[in-house]
Amino acid sequence: MKITAKAKYTLRLLTDLAENSAGGYVPLKDVAERRGISKNYLEQIVFELKDTDWLDAARGTSGGYRLARPANSYTVADIVAITDGGVKPEECPEHGIEYCEKCRDDKSLKVWRGLDREITEYLRSISLQDILDDSEKLRC
Repeated sequence: MKITAKAKYTLRLLTDLAENSAGGYVPLKDVAERRGISKNYLEQIVFELKDTDWLDAARGTSGGYRLARPANSYTVADIVAITDGGVKPEECPEHGIEYCEKCRDDKSLKVWRGLDREITEYLRSISLQDILDDSEKLRC
């Protein structure tokens, strides 16, 4: 299971936009200050999201970014997929690939693949709105 820092920061950015836009646009400098993320890094994330239908942008003194859709339509799994290409499955420790001849017969790898599947399902079940609401889904 591999989830990058970029996915985690993208989740923080989108959660902040969901929480603070109230129909308006949120400047990245404000997100950077609230979340402790460099504005330059946020700009890189936004640049990568520009060809998606995830964000609306506006220029000028009242400009910034906001979510293009309701917060309940973005799942954590979607965020990982768009930033990291999806949740990465367990890889062969020797070859760094999902399957190899040696691993095909290793029955213990099924444990790790099952764990990956459970984590992916959990991430699919959580939306930005769930995070904002501090939903029961987030309870340990």
